[in-house]
Amino acid sequence: MKPLKPAKARVKSTRMPSASAPREMKRGIGLDVRTITLATVLVLGIFTLAPQAQVLIEQQQQLADIRSQVAASEADVEAMKAERTRWEDPVYIRSQARDRLYYVMPGEVSYLVMDATGIDESDVSGTVGAMIAARTNNGEITTTVRSAKSNWVDALVETVVRSGIEQPEKEAKK
Repeated sequence: MKPLKPAKARVKSTRMPSASAPREMKRGIGLDVRTITLATVLVLGIFTLAPQAQVLIEQQQQLADIRSQVAASEADVEAMKAERTRWEDPVYIRSQARDRLYYVMPGEVSYLVMDATGIDESDVSGTVGAMIAARTNNGEITTTVRSAKSNWVDALVETVVRSGIEQPEKEAKK
């Protein structure tokens, strides 16, 4: 066996770094001209293509919106075609005339009940229907007939006729 030698203490040198020190430092980081050039080209490419990519994304969103609008319009057209075919059926026309315009066939009698749509008279649940039913069913029966003080149709006709016939009055000069 060999005898062990005492370890030497490491001492930092105080000498000036040599000209090859920056190269040694670059090698340690792994930077060389090709790497710097590649990084520069990559950064320039990103800055050049980023606005174009943003425009492309916006156009794709607009295209998707327009496609959804077209699909909704096509669905509306299909619904309108179905509605048109329904209106070609005389039975449907007759039922719509009865429901919407309250037409009746000759010899029939039509009764129209006012303020009774959707009101359940036996409803005591505290809903709006029960409140309206309680308010309208007060149990008082009146024998008087109410009439309007003036006929609005006659007033309207009079206004139209007067506007066509009468001449405007001239103001007196002072």
